[in-house]
Amino acid sequence: MLQTLRNAWKIEELRKKILFTLLIILLYRLGNSIPVPYVNTAALSQYFTYMQNTVLGLLDVMSGGAFSQATIFALSIQPYINASIIIQLLCIAIPALERLSKEGGEEGKKKIASITRYSTVGIGLLQGFAYYMLIKNNGILTAEAQGNVWAAIVIILTFTSGSALIMWLGEQITENGIGNGISMILFASIISRFPVSIVSSIRNCITGNLQWWVAVLMYLGALAIIVLIVYVNDAERRIPVQYAKRVVGRKMYGGQSTHLPMKVNMSGVMPIIFAQSIASLPATIAAFSGKGSDSWIMRAFDTSSITYAVIYFLLIIFFAYFYSTIQFNPIEVANNLKKNGGYIPGFRPGKPTSEFIQRVLNKITLFGAIYLGIIAVVPILVSHFSSSAYLTGLSLGGTSIIIVVGVALETVRTLEGELLMRNYKGFLS
Repeated sequence: MLQTLRNAWKIEELRKKILFTLLIILLYRLGNSIPVPYVNTAALSQYFTYMQNTVLGLLDVMSGGAFSQATIFALSIQPYINASIIIQLLCIAIPALERLSKEGGEEGKKKIASITRYSTVGIGLLQGFAYYMLIKNNGILTAEAQGNVWAAIVIILTFTSGSALIMWLGEQITENGIGNGISMILFASIISRFPVSIVSSIRNCITGNLQWWVAVLMYLGALAIIVLIVYVNDAERRIPVQYAKRVVGRKMYGGQSTHLPMKVNMSGVMPIIFAQSIASLPATIAAFSGKGSDSWIMRAFDTSSITYAVIYFLLIIFFAYFYSTIQFNPIEVANNLKKNGGYIPGFRPGKPTSEFIQRVLNKITLFGAIYLGIIAVVPILVSHFSSSAYLTGLSLGGTSIIIVVGVALETVRTLEGELLMRNYKGFLS
């Protein structure tokens, strides 16, 4: 990884892309420090200390601490993620949108992206209003903002504008920087909390509130998860492919053996991100409506509850299959093999080949989905059954590590692809 970064830094074009990405992330972090007006930040901090082990704590982690401080970027990328989920599901349910996404080409993709942007603004308005009701119902507004309609409008529009600006910053990274913009922003949000967590655990070990062997086990577990993620991320199922011999003029072509690579974790970190957004939705609505942490829905969908763990696990499996279906089309692969004179030994070209590829895809997707689910859910179960107050934050650990490591690996892979294009030696060299 470090060698890849050093090699990329030596190339001026890639160096500019890296610097541009870092600049956008810096702007995002600066926005996380600008509070929204008319909010009592001291009362808000006290409230989130009480609610840190609920779904609101999860939203705070995903926003890099901006949610608990009511900054202009408090909503983070949640409106965009929710909008993406809705639009992608609608593309399957509505034939017109499906045709637009599959047959519309580049213009169709632009229209889908435009619809997603407008949906993001709409969802941002709803979530901004919900956040305003949260701070209003809990008496966190300043004295001058109580019953002030103008203050309500300013707060809601500031939250909405912040979510729209984050979406724009993410798109700028995707177009002019390195990696996927939204993933990079989420990566920056989560990793910004790591130093605070490390310092807090060291301080608790020194004061005796946390036993040193428990802290060592926590970090060894995190290291084991990272190793497993890296290993599975590169794992693939290789299907043997044989190309028939053919004579063109006086030359013979084909006859070579190759393979069709299929990644075990084809969908990457997207199932985790989407599942987390959907699983936390009931508790989020309950929290925004003014219900306390002692309400039944907040207890049932707490980030360390069994109900949340089960729903989270099932949603991860669903979105893993959903994304693998979008990204990999067995029928299209089978047709391409047939056109190029390729076949899988033991299977006829066409439908039998596509059915075999589909069966393989279902098996490896199930394995990849279960792997993601276990890593995400095990810390939640440990947090649920643990009696230590300092282990309750583990419920967010698995999800955070998967996202951080997954985004880092995808970014490095993108850099390696850029380097390969610039250092490729063709037939003329």
